[in-house]
Amino acid sequence: MKTQSERQKIVKELLKNTDREFTDEELVEQLIDTKVTVRDNDKPETFGQKAADTVARFAGSWAFIFSFIAVMVIWMVLNVILASRAFDAYPFILLNLVLSCIAAVQAPLIMMSQNRQEAKDRERAENDYKVNLKSELIVDDLHKKLDLVLENQKKITRMLGRYCADLTQAEKTEITSDANDAEKPKK
Repeated sequence: MKTQSERQKIVKELLKNTDREFTDEELVEQLIDTKVTVRDNDKPETFGQKAADTVARFAGSWAFIFSFIAVMVIWMVLNVILASRAFDAYPFILLNLVLSCIAAVQAPLIMMSQNRQEAKDRERAENDYKVNLKSELIVDDLHKKLDLVLENQKKITRMLGRYCADLTQAEKTEITSDANDAEKPKK
């Protein structure tokens, strides 16, 4: 079980307004009423963010890899076939320049998309952490209540046992007294 200071730290993290002291019942009610998860769906994405996500999604696909290989092969075959009239002769300097430019533009866009995804993941992890803390406190409270119920059940069982023993003793006493009365001669 958690110590009181750990519990207070968790509560402060879950509840924004923890200036006042709560009883256990009030605390559980506050925690149940507290909305922990935060959805960031209402923020519209900018054009740059959409473009970065689209480029990252396409650049990380097999379609991009196969189409890129196809363009390079066609480029090289076309320039080899055209020989003296080739627009980019054998060392393919223009192809190298195009590849470098694509990489220079593509890399920052992919990094922007990854940074946004990382921020979303961090937010999800923080929400999961808070939900887990909230659940832990509520389960801890339920555990305490269940312990109290079990303790009361044991007390009731002991009381019933004593009552049954007293009742049985009273019945034996009554039977014995009835038997004694039956043995006495009637006058």
